[in-house]
Amino acid sequence: MTSESKSKTKAKFSVRIGNQTSFAASVMEPFEFAVANGFTAFEFFPDRGSSGVGGWHENDLNDATRRSIRQSASEKSIELTVHAPLEFNPLHDREDGRLYSTIEFAHALGATLLNLHLEISQGVERFVEALGPALRLTAEAGLKLAIENTVWTGPDDFNQLFEALHRRSEFPSTHAGMCFDLGHANLFGATQNDYCRYLDGLSAQVPVVHLHLHENFGDRDSHLTLFTGPSRENSAGIEGLLGRLIRRRFSGCAILEQWPQPPSLLVNARDRLLELAAVQSEVSPKNG
Repeated sequence: MTSESKSKTKAKFSVRIGNQTSFAASVMEPFEFAVANGFTAFEFFPDRGSSGVGGWHENDLNDATRRSIRQSASEKSIELTVHAPLEFNPLHDREDGRLYSTIEFAHALGATLLNLHLEISQGVERFVEALGPALRLTAEAGLKLAIENTVWTGPDDFNQLFEALHRRSEFPSTHAGMCFDLGHANLFGATQNDYCRYLDGLSAQVPVVHLHLHENFGDRDSHLTLFTGPSRENSAGIEGLLGRLIRRRFSGCAILEQWPQPPSLLVNARDRLLELAAVQSEVSPKNG
């Protein structure tokens, strides 16, 4: 195949779009909404927030409920993922009981991925050392481990993170990748209001395996539903993001990280995202 014909090959973009429990009043309502509205992914986020009031704990869902969720997801071909509780920080206790209970919860649901925030207050190397048990346990459970960018972590931190992971052989890491959080990238100091530049700063060696999608105006982590923030008037940023992900051959879940009112905003966001992705797949050249 010539280079010219390669460039005209339709780029493949494999994405499952879903929503999240977020801080909805009912844990099950967002999942039932996903089932009823044909979403193909869903993320459970067992967390009570910094105040410890509200939210939920993975142990709030008993075995029967977990089996029901797993069965419903299987019947509807919904891929499940789990966001680790924010109170679990491997730097504080690498074998915290919440790590074990969250992985047990993910395994019971038949989830495919566990998401965890990157914490570099003690440096990237120290985080990698502390990540050992999480890497081992997720590998044993057959889960991918996605490390998410926060508003304080930039592209260079992820480049260093995956360089460090690739250098180490004492624990498995081939199942680890990055969760690209659009809203957090938009708030990071060096890429404020330019999340595409954040993605451009990531080395090709950083595997983006998961997405968290929400918007803000560069002022605070407001978790606006896609196409209700800046992209409501101009979708160029979302189009640029999709084009870059297509060129990276992204394959995974894109989670809309909010529970808006009305929830139908999630359906609108999903449908618009798929429309733009189809267009970008036609115009974006395939790497290789």
